[in-house]
Amino acid sequence: MQLKNHVEWALHCCSVLAALPEDERIPAKLLAELHGIPREYLSKALQALSSAGIISGTLGPTGGYKLARAPGRITFLDIVEAVEGKGRTFVCTEIRDNMPCAEKPPAKGKTRRPCAVARVMYDADKAWRSHLQSVTLADLAKTVEKEVPLRVLKGNAEWLAAKRNA
Repeated sequence: MQLKNHVEWALHCCSVLAALPEDERIPAKLLAELHGIPREYLSKALQALSSAGIISGTLGPTGGYKLARAPGRITFLDIVEAVEGKGRTFVCTEIRDNMPCAEKPPAKGKTRRPCAVARVMYDADKAWRSHLQSVTLADLAKTVEKEVPLRVLKGNAEWLAAKRNA
């Protein structure tokens, strides 16, 4: 499984927005420039995040995006599902029914247990989603503060401020 680039972009942008003071916003153009990604494509991810209530945006000269909720109330799963959707990562198409010696599928209206392959994949999906649900943007911010040199964090903040005020 490979998630769309939009998921990575959304996670990084939300990380940046989580570090903003509450009254500040960052335009999509600056988020795209900061990360070196195409603004047109990033806009799709930002739209998905906005539709999901994770970020809010305003138009105009002082417009831009900010988080719609506190970083501790936004999980990685919220962001991933906003961009990718809430559907399972594995879809069983019941190819076991194609085998020459397979038992006939149950009659209409009756169900049978998912096959062993599907059960393993569903369990893995559940575990993956559970882990993403357990990590918030506030958790990420703590990790970033520990792992990214302060000069880099300050440099990014100063770069954004200079670009916004230009």
